[in-house]
Amino acid sequence: MTYPIERIRNFCIVAHVDHGKSTLADRMLQITELVDPRKMRAQYLDKMDIERERGITIKAQTARIPYEPEGRGSGGPEYLLNLIDTPGHVDFSYEVSRALNACEGAILLVDAAQGMQAQTIANLYLALEADLEIIPVLNKIDLPAARPDEVAREMTSIIGGEPSDVLRISAKTGEGVKEVLDAIVEKVPAPRTNVDGPPRALIFDSVYDAYRGALVYFRVIDGTFHPGDKIHMRATGYENEIDDLAVHSPEETPIRELGPGEVGMLSAAIKEVSQAKVGDTITLAGKGAKDVPMLPGYREPLAMVYSGLYPVDSDDFPVLRDALEKLQLNDASFTFEPETSVALGFGFRCGFLGLLHLEIITERLDREFNIPLVTSAPSVRYHVVLEAKGDDGEHLTMEVSNPQDLPEPNRILRVEEPTVKAMIVTPNDYVGPVMQLCEGRRGQMVAMDYLTEERVEMRYILPLAEIITDFFDQLKSMTRGYASLDYERSDYLESDLVKVDVLLNKEPVDAFSAIVHRDRAYEYGKTMVERLKELIPRQMFDIPIQAAIGAKVIARETIKAKRKDVLAKCYGGDVSRKRKLLEKQKEGKKKMKAVGSVEVPQEAFVAALKTGAVRQD
Repeated sequence: MTYPIERIRNFCIVAHVDHGKSTLADRMLQITELVDPRKMRAQYLDKMDIERERGITIKAQTARIPYEPEGRGSGGPEYLLNLIDTPGHVDFSYEVSRALNACEGAILLVDAAQGMQAQTIANLYLALEADLEIIPVLNKIDLPAARPDEVAREMTSIIGGEPSDVLRISAKTGEGVKEVLDAIVEKVPAPRTNVDGPPRALIFDSVYDAYRGALVYFRVIDGTFHPGDKIHMRATGYENEIDDLAVHSPEETPIRELGPGEVGMLSAAIKEVSQAKVGDTITLAGKGAKDVPMLPGYREPLAMVYSGLYPVDSDDFPVLRDALEKLQLNDASFTFEPETSVALGFGFRCGFLGLLHLEIITERLDREFNIPLVTSAPSVRYHVVLEAKGDDGEHLTMEVSNPQDLPEPNRILRVEEPTVKAMIVTPNDYVGPVMQLCEGRRGQMVAMDYLTEERVEMRYILPLAEIITDFFDQLKSMTRGYASLDYERSDYLESDLVKVDVLLNKEPVDAFSAIVHRDRAYEYGKTMVERLKELIPRQMFDIPIQAAIGAKVIARETIKAKRKDVLAKCYGGDVSRKRKLLEKQKEGKKKMKAVGSVEVPQEAFVAALKTGAVRQD
């Protein structure tokens, strides 16, 4: 059935992780009887196992919901509601912003017990930037700990309006969900379109299918698209014919055309997801295709966190390469390139959007491809400005994400590190400890606002390197789990950074090197040498473990040698005989130390490099 544009409503649900977004989507599907009750399951729109287990949405999903509000006659479904279920995690904020641009309205969903959280506020700002109609909704009002009146006041203090305007629901039981659907019909505006303009559509997600290639989720802005049309992607220049057009209601259903305001999916023999980038504009191929204006807001996804992935068994290197290539087909924001470590052998330097992204990729490698991995500590990309100048007279700049690539100190003019704008929402009682934590991580306070008498929003500029280890864990533990964090990329700022090398028996071990702030170098070096002393087994000779900045040793531990009791057979006798045997043993140990190599078991590497095991400060 074709719907006139004035009867189409495109909306999304904006919420913090675990505030009931996918549960509300489930109830909407159930109330509108789109899904057979026998086939209904929790988190119906989340397709990946890892999404269901963690209770998070990673890929955006869509559902086409025909809905007839009560009291408007019974002539069949009158309105078409297109739900776009977006990720809620900070790592995927670009995907959220593109999905928001495909909508005209957003449901601001807040847990009645927990109140507004940092990611709710961050995504709300994205929704306001996209000029969406906001429908405030309080969820989980059936919980004993729910504070509906207080949280409603908190919501309206940010978005305006009266607390009585906030809808109160329980997505779990279905209470109040019908009123939410009615509010979408009444408050969300119909899509706007340019009747005379060329056909244009916005890509807000893409997934890889082994048989059909990349499947593109898109929202039609202007014009119509049909199977057989030849399309042109503005950012990548890819062109091909549309093989299939489909909508999700919520299962995939083929369709003959998609018009302005509609949301659907297409396949066009696209070999890789990177050819259909999130935020790109689709138009019809032809003479003027390259002149069609792109929809605003497109940008390339940039990796923020880097980590080395090495197979435990070096024979698995080709298998790991194949696995990473398959994951990249489905995730264009994930990057990798080969690298070699003297200690760990052949592996890959991988780029991720954030720590959750890193965890998901490593978990999928383990689960789907069964490859045991050693993961190096996460690092960030630094800008290194060199003393040397180029032909234009400007100082040369290089980007470094691996400590091994950092040039010698005498070649460096300055090092700049990436920073983030962090937003922390915390109860008033914990403001002191949170400030202490942020200042201890070299943070600079930008602003502090009271959302209510009890809750504070704090804004900081923090170095990215300081928050990718255990910052979030520390924040949660010192606020008893009440604080929440959201951050976005900011500028590169100059910083006093040095490379700390770890030497075993005076030989540097590249896997343990790190780029840290000079004030934290001693602490990092001391922690690392103490940890390695516990992990490396004793050998036949003394092993010095040193942490050094260039030639200057800043911390040292020694693993004492095992020694045989050479005096066991000497019963009495002259002391010179005993001395001779001990001197001979000492000479042997010295010779062994000069030519011997330290054997470091794989388990020691894994334990020493465990993410967050050593904090780089």
